[in-house]
Amino acid sequence: MCGIAGFIELRPGSSAQALETCAVAMAQTLRHRGPDGSGVWVDAEAGVAIGHRRLAIIDLSPQGAQPMVSGCGRFVLSYNGEIYNAPELRAELEQAGRSFRGHSDTEVIVEGCAQWGVEATLSRLIGMFAFAAWNRERRVLSLARDRLGIKPLYWGRLNGRLVFASELKAITELPGPKPELDRQALAAFLRLSYVPAPMSIYAGIEKLAPGTVLSIPAGGEPEARAYWSLDEVVAEAQHKPLEESDQEAADVLDDLLGDAVRRRMVSDVPLGAFLSGGIDSSTVAALMQAASSNAVRTFSIGFHEEAYNEATHAKAVAEHLGTEHTELYVSAEQARAVIPELPAIYDEPFADSSQIPTFLVSRMTRDHVTVALSGDGGDELFAGYNRYLQGAQIARAIGLLPQAMRKVAARALVALPPAAWDQLFGLVPENRRPRLAGDKVHKLAGVLGEDEVGFYRELISQWDGAWELVKGAARSQEIFDDQDLRRRFADNVEWMQYLDTLTYLPDDILTKVDRASMAVSLEARVPILDHRVVEFAWRLPKRFKIREGKGKWLLRQVLSRYVPATLVERPKMGFGVPVDAWLRGPLKGWADDLLEPGAMERAGWLDPEP
Repeated sequence: MCGIAGFIELRPGSSAQALETCAVAMAQTLRHRGPDGSGVWVDAEAGVAIGHRRLAIIDLSPQGAQPMVSGCGRFVLSYNGEIYNAPELRAELEQAGRSFRGHSDTEVIVEGCAQWGVEATLSRLIGMFAFAAWNRERRVLSLARDRLGIKPLYWGRLNGRLVFASELKAITELPGPKPELDRQALAAFLRLSYVPAPMSIYAGIEKLAPGTVLSIPAGGEPEARAYWSLDEVVAEAQHKPLEESDQEAADVLDDLLGDAVRRRMVSDVPLGAFLSGGIDSSTVAALMQAASSNAVRTFSIGFHEEAYNEATHAKAVAEHLGTEHTELYVSAEQARAVIPELPAIYDEPFADSSQIPTFLVSRMTRDHVTVALSGDGGDELFAGYNRYLQGAQIARAIGLLPQAMRKVAARALVALPPAAWDQLFGLVPENRRPRLAGDKVHKLAGVLGEDEVGFYRELISQWDGAWELVKGAARSQEIFDDQDLRRRFADNVEWMQYLDTLTYLPDDILTKVDRASMAVSLEARVPILDHRVVEFAWRLPKRFKIREGKGKWLLRQVLSRYVPATLVERPKMGFGVPVDAWLRGPLKGWADDLLEPGAMERAGWLDPEP
């Protein structure tokens, strides 16, 4: 895993030394992503500078250093990620006459670009990646990002340059005026808790879309093309749904996930796995252990607050599998101590509170290994979120109530604060009591007057009218509001899965995992998001995802071959921290200072009144 950064001058004219100085400064901000080495390549005549920071995982020798030039000298590559079918591609390239100096997957990509072209190479890759490839012959820079958006890549125009980087901090390191804050992006953040693609928090700087290659000719206009499209995957799945039996479908998924996991266990450095004790991470750990003759390393963190603690479940799964398990119980004080580090880790506003435990488990894991496999993606692919299970039932029930009655009911539900509802639900037997019941009741109040599209929008929104909070922001239509898109799906669960896979997954979940792990120089791999698994999952009829009131039905069948259901069957928990208690308790003074109306007015971004 690595960090990449660089630029093309829109009007070349700087010296090679000046270009190199800028690229070195950009790459240096990404040292946490690559502490094992650095490199820069420049072409002063074309005004191109490409920087790299290296975290050595495969081929630890100098033969794996970047930026890397192809054997024919035509392509220069700076790359972040891992390619899991590199041995097969290398054999194909050697048969075509390409020779190799080392055994890194970087060399496979750069030689593939020289042999097949960039897009043909991309279509062959199995893995996670973001890269910049400069074609010295055609004077074209290609920026590419993996199919699901596992690895980040920003790009845009700034101070006479077309720039790119793994993280925004590298872009803001360039000399000249800093980019301006984007008020629409700020409003979107306040609505969703993350800045949605293609926006970044800075005007003029974008996130490259997953599954996209951006071609930038020297002196020309960028052109983006999709080399893989979730739209096409969904259309194909709707045309040719899976027709296998339960047993056959479970066998196929077991084989697919097993192969995805085995490929991600190839490493020249120590590796392990995050283990929460839930369905997804337990499946990954189980398949790792099944593929290994030695005890796999697994890692989890625990909290003393019972409502947020999954460590006991993780330990039980680890004991059953026979992994070498490490756990760390974190105090509230230790968790809160992470907060001042978050702006440096994330670069732009990011409000998923699970970023704190994700960083803590990454930091603890990095003390033992350099690579960790994660279970992310299972909820989106196999319908694990509560909104998939409950959304249709709630929407139907709401539809039976007259509009006036819905408004009365909504006012009644919000009359009590969430904490009071939590106390009332304390009378319900624990095995039937919803977690964070008060928050769920207030969410229900917000959706009582909505149709399916509005219902989903309310569920994912922290503040639906967020543009009213940001001075100068305007209301904008987003993909969540698209009624035509909703009509493309016969089932609202698939529609929500589609939206989550395009938005929440890359912009929240994968952003969180990438930044938290890379902040401590840990490579996180996500086998469930192997694109072959994604394509298979979309062919599954709904009965394979939701059955008997539970999501992830088929994934549970696979896991049951390795772990007894009694160890993993429990209500879904978020990987969170008690932010509400902190903000009303030890962080109250800090929060009050930030929300002080005069301070907000002077800053000029937010309207204090709402």
